[in-house]
Amino acid sequence: MEEILVKYVIYKTKDRIAYITLNRPEVMNAINTDAWQELAKAWENFRDDPEVWTAIVTGAGDKAFSVGADLKELNTIVGGAHFMRIMTYAPTRNLHVWKPIIAAINGAVMGGGLELAMACDLRIATEQAMFGSPEVRVGVIPTMGGTQRLPRLIPFSIALRMLMTGELINAKEALRLGLVDEVVPQDKLMSAAEALASKINENSPLAVRSVKEAVYRGIDMPLEESLQVEGLIMSRIFFSNDTKEGIQAFLERRTPKFKGE
Repeated sequence: MEEILVKYVIYKTKDRIAYITLNRPEVMNAINTDAWQELAKAWENFRDDPEVWTAIVTGAGDKAFSVGADLKELNTIVGGAHFMRIMTYAPTRNLHVWKPIIAAINGAVMGGGLELAMACDLRIATEQAMFGSPEVRVGVIPTMGGTQRLPRLIPFSIALRMLMTGELINAKEALRLGLVDEVVPQDKLMSAAEALASKINENSPLAVRSVKEAVYRGIDMPLEESLQVEGLIMSRIFFSNDTKEGIQAFLERRTPKFKGE
């Protein structure tokens, strides 16, 4: 297993899976500006490494995925241009990755932590996880995509209520609303995330990435336009070696050997 430890983020790769771990358990994985920049670098490493096909994002320890922005640091930069600049480093905003990303939510996930989890494609949570966007309680609003992604993931009025009150919901409610896809015991979290990543990785990585791109590009388009996008994306991979291998393996009744090319 390859491991890269910067300062606040651990990046590992194994069996075509990248593991991205926020590593500030002593402050419940609160995210400061250095951590945002390291997360962005981890996102880029994952995006650009042809040997890894899927990522799992989590937080160190068993108390929190992340409670969001480091308020001690935020207190020193409120109103400054520096605060606005750090948003450009956030993987929740401007870094487009078509490889699938799974959030393994191991406890409290609030504010910027929830925004990070929502920027992932799939979410698995422990039974103890708590979810919320408490920014209004300290006089700010979500600025890493929270006001835009939450209403797209759960019913609009419930999202608006969470954003305007700052109140929390538990894992059972998050599952009911569709904010997470699966809830598991604490000791089963990583094995469940790895099983999901491995299941995705059995498929053609070109097809998986094309599915993700088609869904995200088309979701806010009129149907007719989105169907055109879908067709264009399919035309890019139809003559790939993966497509040839997948069809041939099906006809020969064997397991395909995809290479992502």
